[in-house]
Amino acid sequence: MRQQVLNKIIILRQGCVKTIMGSVIPLKNSANSAYLDLRNLVVNKLDKVEELINLKLESKVDLIQKMTKHHLNSGGKRLRALLTLGSAKLAGYDLGERDINLASCVELIHSATLLHDDVIDESELRRGNKTTNTIWGNQSSILTGDYLLSRCFEIMVEDGDLEILKLLSSTSSKIAQGEVLQLQHKGEADLLEETYIKIINLKTAALFSAATKTGACLGKLDTKEKEALASYGKNLGLAFQIADDALDYFAKEILFGKEIGKDFYEGKTTLPLIIIFQRANDEERDFLKEIFKKEKRTDDDFSEVLSLINKYKAVEESLKRAEYFVNVSRDALAIFPKSREKNILQNLSNFSLNRSY
Repeated sequence: MRQQVLNKIIILRQGCVKTIMGSVIPLKNSANSAYLDLRNLVVNKLDKVEELINLKLESKVDLIQKMTKHHLNSGGKRLRALLTLGSAKLAGYDLGERDINLASCVELIHSATLLHDDVIDESELRRGNKTTNTIWGNQSSILTGDYLLSRCFEIMVEDGDLEILKLLSSTSSKIAQGEVLQLQHKGEADLLEETYIKIINLKTAALFSAATKTGACLGKLDTKEKEALASYGKNLGLAFQIADDALDYFAKEILFGKEIGKDFYEGKTTLPLIIIFQRANDEERDFLKEIFKKEKRTDDDFSEVLSLINKYKAVEESLKRAEYFVNVSRDALAIFPKSREKNILQNLSNFSLNRSY
């Protein structure tokens, strides 16, 4: 039933996505190649990031070892680590391995938030694999997430840069505030777009921004250049999360790595639903309010919402909003001279919008 519902919206989007101008872009070509270009740019350092993360997650507690190994083996794009490494390279850092250490730290913060998210959301699937909370329970998952954060802070203290320590510690606080703010507004069909942007700015964009600004700090750039890289990361993160929320309504589960419609069934109001509510008539708005008051939403409810998404072109409009942030992100790097690193980072903005996973 659920797959039949999804087929209504996937037909035009298998392997491609329609842009604002109406053209169709193959997802695995133009967008994903930008991600691969960044990965290839820093591949040797990224391998060392993986090694350091595995080293830092060693524990004499057998359960922690099992849970962290399972979580790491589930894969992931390591996008935040890549942004740290790529930004440091753009900033001219080449003095040692601090970029590797701090990229590992950023990735550990992200991994910890994923473990906590899965408990809060009662998720059963993460990147196509069973979540740690599904296998070992909520309590162990929360504590293991805390363990990841503690190891991250050890790395920061070892690095000794107070500016970066302040930046990453405040970012962890922002992420937690974003999670709570989202919980506070759970089930609100009439959520304001302004509130939604505030939530994703705290939950997602803050860590993107911290990753890119960390790279700038490593390169000892001036204040204006640091803020430019921070702005690049922030707006990239906003575009990434908006596209992620849109993917929840049309991506293929095998590529996306989590249950399709997950946000809807959890009662989360994301941008496609906000756009529906903005454009719907009174009867449709009342329907949306009613289904989000329910403790559980059904496949029939999802089918009705997908019909409204098609009617009001909510996915396309969401991607328009995301494209605005993509452009702001690219423009933020205008302050830097032409270079291979700048070109790759600017092109990466397209990955946040036109990706399939």
